[in-house]
Amino acid sequence: MGALEQALATQRVAVFVGSGGVGKTSLAAALALKRSMEGEKVLVCTIDPAKRLANALGLKSLGNLEARVPAEKFREAGLSPKGRLFAMMLDVKRTWDDLVARHAPDPVRRERIYRNRVYQQLSSALAGSQEYMAMEKLYELATERDYDLIVLDTPPTAHALDFLEAPGRILDFLGNETAQVLLAPALSAGKLGLRLFHLGSSYVAKTLARFTGAEVLTELAELMASFQGMYAGFKNRAAAVRALLAQPEVGFVVVSGATPASVKEALYFYDRLRSDFMPVAGLVVNRVTPELWPRAGSTPTDVELAEALAGHHLEGLGADLAARLARTLAEHETLARAEAAQVNRIVHSTQARVLAVPRLEREVHDLASLSRLAVCL
Repeated sequence: MGALEQALATQRVAVFVGSGGVGKTSLAAALALKRSMEGEKVLVCTIDPAKRLANALGLKSLGNLEARVPAEKFREAGLSPKGRLFAMMLDVKRTWDDLVARHAPDPVRRERIYRNRVYQQLSSALAGSQEYMAMEKLYELATERDYDLIVLDTPPTAHALDFLEAPGRILDFLGNETAQVLLAPALSAGKLGLRLFHLGSSYVAKTLARFTGAEVLTELAELMASFQGMYAGFKNRAAAVRALLAQPEVGFVVVSGATPASVKEALYFYDRLRSDFMPVAGLVVNRVTPELWPRAGSTPTDVELAEALAGHHLEGLGADLAARLARTLAEHETLARAEAAQVNRIVHSTQARVLAVPRLEREVHDLASLSRLAVCL
């Protein structure tokens, strides 16, 4: 068994984390495909604005509900899975709405929150909403579905703290008692009493209104008031999600590129997960340039290349072709050795399994190419 497959053999949930642009989406889908090929019922859930995953799986689109990859798409790719593969794309707004509906005490309160303009921003564009809802959706899938494996492709993040701390930051904002006191004049003013609000007793509230406008501040106060009585339910749910992530059935996979900056971020993420007692299944260094001549000094010279070209009757392609090929090969090997050093840096800095996935010749864009990537896992 491969290193990553072995590390995730007993896990029911695999969470792929890392910065943007390192190939998390493709790797998550490749793992899901591999396990479905082996006979399991698997779901891959992604947050991918480019919708590359839907195209790779042969689906027209992905939504907030699970969609099964059709059997004919597997046949077109020459694949015969023993299990079933499902995919979905997280809809942050829809997941927020579902969470509110679960905790709202009555339809009137629920609809009031839905109409609130501050909530509409919170549930679609506010920093941290994606991370919070990704964890919420994962909990729902893990506790209410019967998948053998759930693979979560998390939002790209510039900092490891975002994914782990975003839910807490948003919940602290919604339940902040000090803010509720400061915004009380806005709430009591209402649309008919904005003049009173401007003359109100809260200096802080008046100062805030000067920058945001009294109407925005009123809507913010109304939103926080609407969440009163619901906050405990939200907080308990977030605690349950955090507890799930620490269970042995969950495995975090930290994905990195082979550049110094990407490796630095991955090591920071790894340390943060370990300090929070989160189970790390392994680290994947993706798109690593392979060394063609691992032995030092074995790269062909321009003279050797010229002889090889002559042996194939290719010497007429240009007098300097051999020299340019030699220079290109030397640059390739320099890049490969630099990236190998970054892989070794991860190996010597962690106690986890480390897997280096080579750079493929073609982009991953369909089930067939996903299958080739799965072999690398």
